[in-house]
Amino acid sequence: MFIGLDFGTSAVKALLVDGDQHVVGSATVPLSVQRPLPGHSEQDPHAWWQAMLDAIDALGRADAGALSSVEGIGLSGQMHGAVLLDQAGAVLRPAILWNDVRSAAESAALEAAFPALRQVTGNLAMPGFTAPKLMWVRKHEPEVFARLRTVLLPKAYIRYRLTGEMIEEMSDASGTLWLDVGARDWSDAALAATGLSRDFMPRLVEGNAQAGTLRPELAARWHMTRRPILAGGAGDNAAGAIGLSAIHPGDAFVSLGTSGVLFAVTDRFRPYPQAAVHAFCHALPDTWHQMGVTLSAADSLTWWAGVTGHDEAALLAEVGMPAAPSTALFLPYLGGERTPHNDGKIRGAFAGLSHDTGRRLLTQAVLEGVAFSLRDCLDALAASGTRIGTADVIGGGSRSRAWIGIIAAALNLPLHRLSAGETGGAFGAARLARMAVTGEAPEAVCTPPVRAETIVPDPALVEAYASHIARYRALNTKIAEVVRAV
Repeated sequence: MFIGLDFGTSAVKALLVDGDQHVVGSATVPLSVQRPLPGHSEQDPHAWWQAMLDAIDALGRADAGALSSVEGIGLSGQMHGAVLLDQAGAVLRPAILWNDVRSAAESAALEAAFPALRQVTGNLAMPGFTAPKLMWVRKHEPEVFARLRTVLLPKAYIRYRLTGEMIEEMSDASGTLWLDVGARDWSDAALAATGLSRDFMPRLVEGNAQAGTLRPELAARWHMTRRPILAGGAGDNAAGAIGLSAIHPGDAFVSLGTSGVLFAVTDRFRPYPQAAVHAFCHALPDTWHQMGVTLSAADSLTWWAGVTGHDEAALLAEVGMPAAPSTALFLPYLGGERTPHNDGKIRGAFAGLSHDTGRRLLTQAVLEGVAFSLRDCLDALAASGTRIGTADVIGGGSRSRAWIGIIAAALNLPLHRLSAGETGGAFGAARLARMAVTGEAPEAVCTPPVRAETIVPDPALVEAYASHIARYRALNTKIAEVVRAV
């Protein structure tokens, strides 16, 4: 048996997976985000820990025998978050999350301090990444920075609590702006530009490598017959790729979670920072990937559901599969945007409203705005030389066939709905745990997913969306200076 843990922004998910790769148990514990100031996004790392304990406890209540035979644990989770620890390993402040945009000035300062940043790390300096967050802390919370001894990403913090070891793996480390992504090692120059050194960093391993052993007291808590080995694990999207068997160059998927991602596996380090494309290590040795990212994907629908007072399922049902584009346009930049804008201050907007614009058309515009943002990601990857012919879809938004149909038409790509699209990250983490324990080759473990359905783009909607995407981009250009955070 193997456990896959996924530490998302909104929940911790735990899966129990048997030797035949069947999910035999699952548990989800919700999390909340604190926003103490506009543009700030934080969570208490202790809340992740308690949620993880609750999730595994729930697995044990459902099937104590299965939990007792666990041999390995894999970790996945939200990337970029900064967990700051003191000399004793205690948390110094709430973790600053991936969607926190307070460090725009520090991002610019980092690029100025380290001109080779883009070539070494494969990415633009953005507020979402970890390094600018530490520069912000050094400037605005010097008393915290003075006590700092270790910086960990969210899942590395959980590993530390589980094993007592401070270890990170390549895919998650790629999102810090401290990793030499081509060399798969910490960059001394990048660290020095933020006032840090390797002494502040955890040890690096590959995602399918062994990375610690569960503490004895925790193995006893869950009545495990042996102390399970932890795998290096993966950042959320790389773990999703492992769960989908996206391990070969050309494999691709769309993730419709809180954020939206277009992910493509590459055979080498292929940076394209001029369009805010992310070039990261994959969770497997000698493999890399690119990502285009939109910060508010399913989060846009969640926001709209809160505004309207209707739940998301009801809003999706009201729209159905549209035969034509909405007359309204929506920019999904609720908390800034990454690909291709790299703008933490741009904000969302509705446009094209009339007396005839009701809730259904506005909901459709929200769904289309996310789809058009993903089209921006597709075009950015294409400009880098990466071509995508088809893609799987994972994440909470993948439950909506209509939304996938909208995205398929906007991208003009066949998209595959999966039988278990919501559990990709945790399932991928369990697969990495198995590889770490058994030493099996990735090809032997990463068997293809069960595809419930392939949604082919509607040609009429593809044609209609072409002009709408042009209008969407024109709207970006014309009102970008108006819809900005103050």
